[in-house]
Order: sequence, then C-alpha cells, then structure tokens
Amino acid sequence: MIETRNPATGAVITSYAAFSNTEIDGRLAAAYSTFAAWKGTSFAERSAAMLRLAAFLRREKSRLATLMSTEMGKPIVESEAEVEKCAWCCEYYAENAQRHLADEVIASNATRSYVAFRPLGVVLAIMPWNFPLFQVIRFAAPAIMAGNVAVLKHAANVTGCGLELERSFAACGFPAGVFTTLVVPGRAMDSIIRDSRVAAVTFTGSEQAGAIVASAAAGALKKSVLELGGSDAYIVLSDADVDAAAQTAVRARFQNTGQSCIAAKRFIVDASVYSAFLAAFTERAKTLVVGDPLDRATQVGPLAREDLRDDIERQVGTTIAKGAKIALGGKRRSGPGCFFEPTIVSDVVPGMPMFDEETFGPAAAVIQAQNTEHAITLANMSMYGLGGNLWTRDIRSAESIAARLQSGAVFINGMTASDPRLPFGGVKRSGYGRELSYFGLREFTNVQTVWLGPAV
Repeated sequence: MIETRNPATGAVITSYAAFSNTEIDGRLAAAYSTFAAWKGTSFAERSAAMLRLAAFLRREKSRLATLMSTEMGKPIVESEAEVEKCAWCCEYYAENAQRHLADEVIASNATRSYVAFRPLGVVLAIMPWNFPLFQVIRFAAPAIMAGNVAVLKHAANVTGCGLELERSFAACGFPAGVFTTLVVPGRAMDSIIRDSRVAAVTFTGSEQAGAIVASAAAGALKKSVLELGGSDAYIVLSDADVDAAAQTAVRARFQNTGQSCIAAKRFIVDASVYSAFLAAFTERAKTLVVGDPLDRATQVGPLAREDLRDDIERQVGTTIAKGAKIALGGKRRSGPGCFFEPTIVSDVVPGMPMFDEETFGPAAAVIQAQNTEHAITLANMSMYGLGGNLWTRDIRSAESIAARLQSGAVFINGMTASDPRLPFGGVKRSGYGRELSYFGLREFTNVQTVWLGPAV
C-alpha cells in the first residue's frame, strides 16, 4: 500500500494499492501503442487538446489547489498560483510548439538539407512532491506537444495529485495512453526504466536518487534529463538596494516553505551592508504567518514529511554548534504537524551544513563576503549550480559577474523563478539537460538530419 498523509495534522488521507506487474505492463503497452497514433496527429489537434487542458485546470483550480495543500502542505494561495502557472505553461506550448519544432533548413552540398525534430516515444517522468502539478506539466506539456506520450511515476506522498493529472488529461480529450500515471514504489523503477517500450527518462529530485536513475537509463542507453538539488546563492553587493533585496529575500527563501530547488539558500552579503541586510531580512521574516495551509492568511505551512523537518533541524543545530548564530527561529513548533519556524542563521561559513548542503526547508544561511571577488568565490563554492540571484545597481558589472557564476540561471535584481519562455536547468551536481523554452521542447526529440541529393 502507498499511503498519503496530511503534513499539517499527521492524519492519513488515503491508502492506494500499488499496481501489480500485470497492470504496469498493460499501461506501458497502452502508452506504447498510443504513441504510434499520437505522433501522427497535427499540431493543430495537439494544440486544441492542450488549450482545453489549460481551461480545465483553471476551472478546477480550487479543487486541485486544495488537494495539493492537503497532500504536501503548500499554503493554499501558493497552490492556486501553481495551478495558474500550469495553465499558462499549457497555453505557451499549445501556441508555440509548432514554431519551435519547425524544420530548420541548413545549406550544404545537398539540393536541400534540413533538420527535423521527431518525437522519441514513451517518456517516463519520475517527479517530486514539492510542486506536485507544475513539475509534471512543465515536462508533459512540451513532451506531448512534440508528439511523445508521457508515463508518470509521482512521489508517493502526492499520489492523489498524480492520479488527478491523469484524469485531467482524459477529461480534456487526450487519447487514453497519452498521459498515464503509475502507482508504484520507488524500487519498481529500475525495471520500468529498462523496459524496451520506454524511450527516455526525465527525473526531478535529489542528487542521490538522480544518480541511480541516470545509471539505470545509461545502462539501457536511453536519453535522460536530470533536474536535481540546488543551493542557490543570493548575492547582495555593496551598491545594492538593500531594502529591495531584503524584501525579495523573504519570498525567495520562504516560498513553498523553503522547499524549492531554486529557492535562495545562501545569502552572501558584502561586509559593508551585511548588518543592514540582516536586520531588514530578519524584520520582514518575523511577519510571516505560519499555520494551516488551507487558511488563506498562511504564508508558511508544514514541511511535507517528518523526515524533512528532522533534516532541517539537524542542519540548523549543527551549524549553530559550529559557531553560527540564530537571528530568527531555529526550532520546530510544538503540537501536531511537520512545522518548523522560519529561521535565519547568521555568520555561516564554509564547512557548516547550511553552507555545504542543500537546505530544503524554511531556513536561511547569511554569509559575510569581504568584497565582490570574495562573494563570487563563495557563490561558486558549492557542489550545486542551479540558479542564483545578484543584487547591484551596476548592471554592466552584473552581467560580467553573471558570466563567472557557475549556475544554470542568474537573476539580477529579482527573484529566481521558472518561466515557460526561458530554459531551466543546472550544472555540476544540479543535473543536466534543460526543461522549458524551446530547449526543453527539443530534449525529447530525435534531431534528424535530412539530406536530399540531385533529382534522378
């Protein structure tokens, strides 16, 4: 049985029977069979179905948002925003996929030569719980618009969201098999990845699990895309607008209760503005409302599972024991649920868990940099390289600094966020490949060269 629990109360929501081997085989067979027909549909047909899905998601926003908040604890206002973002993503690919996948003519010694983008087939998606709908849609919308079909293995604690997505695609007229959810434990994934009917794999989650998925995919010689952890630097230079940086920092760290791979986690601040930033950041974070995720006033909910709360508690505690200081919070809340106080820890340095590890929860590490060069060095002193922020009034210098930061994205004077129009992904142990934009759209295609010789 696969069980879902409400992290705000600890109560069991639903228990699901894991699919049998026979049922898994039947669903993979149906997906594989459907691909043969789906790849032959026109962009107009696919677009119409994807636009229906966007409209459906908006109509069902309240119900879907409540399900997310109940299964993984996201504040309801953020859950509603996530549904809206899913609809936007569907619309973006419905309106742009044909243009982004158009044949590209390249001059050569041929009479005519061009590159075409052909769908691969069944794409297996192994997805996390922190954005239960958008993580899936941002993969599925481009993959399906490219002519692939999708099979989802969702995180166990958001099984209800995974099944609801399958019902949503069906309700909008997508043929059976275009989007399929498998209710299976993690240990079943190796054989599914290696199944000959699966053409490629995409994974979002921890680096440890990503390495296992990548190994299985590589062993079967299959394309894989990995979006893994992040320990994003949030750099505040001496000439930054400190108040604006502190205001954005609160949302950048504590949105989704800090459970985001692209959340700002290491706040690297120039010594000349360190005290001012820390004070402003702390004062604003003090106002955050912690509570029931279904209450519209709540800004920080519970962590999604008890082990996640235990881990953030360990990281904070060990960091303090090594010499850092608590500026705000620092402990779990008493009573039911997986709650941890919004926490800010100052005087963090390399060698402490909150600097060296990914902190997946409502805890911020504030680090003092001697100058700009030192800030860049500290930012790059991480095994991860997903996103990051840079605050400065000198835009020309900012772009030069961005070129030196080892990350898949740099947001200057603003908060890091995913956008269907822009590629998303990282370097180093944050993974490889890209989602979103036309880069993500083409990840699961066969980039086929077509060469035409002289007429005969």
